[in-house]
Amino acid sequence: MRLSPRAALSPPEIICSRCSQSCNNKELGIRIPRPLGQGPSRFVPEEEILQVGSEDANMHSVFAETFADFGRLDNITLVMVFHPQYLDSFLKTQHYLLQMDGPLSPCYQHYIGIMAASRHQCSYLVNLHVNDFIHHGGDQKWLNGLENAPQKLRNLGELNKMLAHRPWLITKEHIEKLLKAGEHSWSLAELIHAIVLLAHYHSLASFTFGCGINPEIHSDGGHTFRPPSVSNYCICDIANGNHGSQEGHYPLGSVKLTDSSCEVEALMVKMKQLQEGRDEEEASQEEMTTRFEREKTESMVFATEDEDPPPDIDVSRHFEDTSYGYKDFSRRGMHVPTFRVQDYSWEDHGYSLVNRLYPDVGQLLDEKFHIAFNLTYNTMAMHKDVDTSTLRRAVWNYVHCMFGIRYDDYDYGEINQLLDRSFKVYIKNVVCSPEKTSKRMYDGFWRQFKHSEKVHVNLLLMEARMQAELLYALRAITRYMT
Repeated sequence: MRLSPRAALSPPEIICSRCSQSCNNKELGIRIPRPLGQGPSRFVPEEEILQVGSEDANMHSVFAETFADFGRLDNITLVMVFHPQYLDSFLKTQHYLLQMDGPLSPCYQHYIGIMAASRHQCSYLVNLHVNDFIHHGGDQKWLNGLENAPQKLRNLGELNKMLAHRPWLITKEHIEKLLKAGEHSWSLAELIHAIVLLAHYHSLASFTFGCGINPEIHSDGGHTFRPPSVSNYCICDIANGNHGSQEGHYPLGSVKLTDSSCEVEALMVKMKQLQEGRDEEEASQEEMTTRFEREKTESMVFATEDEDPPPDIDVSRHFEDTSYGYKDFSRRGMHVPTFRVQDYSWEDHGYSLVNRLYPDVGQLLDEKFHIAFNLTYNTMAMHKDVDTSTLRRAVWNYVHCMFGIRYDDYDYGEINQLLDRSFKVYIKNVVCSPEKTSKRMYDGFWRQFKHSEKVHVNLLLMEARMQAELLYALRAITRYMT
């Protein structure tokens, strides 16, 4: 169990017990920081996110355990709470990776989290792990730049950048180099732990940017002291996002209807046609292969934003080769062999390898993948009793397609029928270059859908990306071992 004695208190009670003096002395003129952002997300209206204190008994327990583990309820948790079943699985996995005794020390774990999040300029995650790194007694010299970290961690930089941007380039030679580095060598168990952490935080950066997660109030960019009139706020309310009204956001359902007002109905018709006609026309294997290659090639048309965001100096010092980023694998005459899931899959190969070298993590990851993939409330926008399985699979397989991963039994023609251009642009940015994701992209797809459904999409993108990274890394380890 993750509960500690202090978890018997609710998170708001714990926070208030720490800030009661400042709350009682507001009249003394103590300046209380005001959140710069409104609520946990700048994409999702604050009033639609579950407020701390209004949760049911099960979610209260999850909140209490999370607070006991990390001493906070971060904004990621407060957005994921749209989907309690997934959130519980996510938190259990993260708890095991960071809180339980494993191959790597806490300092290494959090520094690897910093390295991974830095590849996508995700200052939100970097700030969280800098605090945790210091809390666990980490050497603050390491935070001045990767060159100040131990050589063993620096050696991980090459794998970090390839996993984040071009995982199809990872070979058994990269694995061998890490395992045979003399006094700086990694053990297989340590390397598996590191790879899972890298993939976890690369994909979590996708979720962070994809959902527009705001900085925590205690982090850089998370607060301001202007305007100073915050006397009506309790600091514990501010820390949990319970404050003020949200300007610039529209209430759900008030979006102006455009020509896309029938997009939900049209999408449902396509889904029904695919579900009913699946067994009528079986395409040949050659045609299936052609459709996959066509979809893979077309995905490269959906370029990410042209302009890179300005580099964050504080973040970029945590990794090397800052110019290295995502590149489509078939450009400039470069040909990367298709990764066939039938030859190496998570279910048949990756799961057992992870569980053998890092016990229980394979099971936790497997449960998380399955929950994200199978999660459904049988609803779409305003419609109920809808089978969304074809749509969920199209999203998952499209992410893997962009990484060159093919399922022989899937008709990739379905992707073009179910995912429109604006949705594909959003997916590619969130998965390949999350730091370039904008609110315009978020607002631009599925305009009639609920924000909870868009958060669900981001869970699918995050987990599909994580599994894709793991498949390439674990396949390379398997090849090294055999």
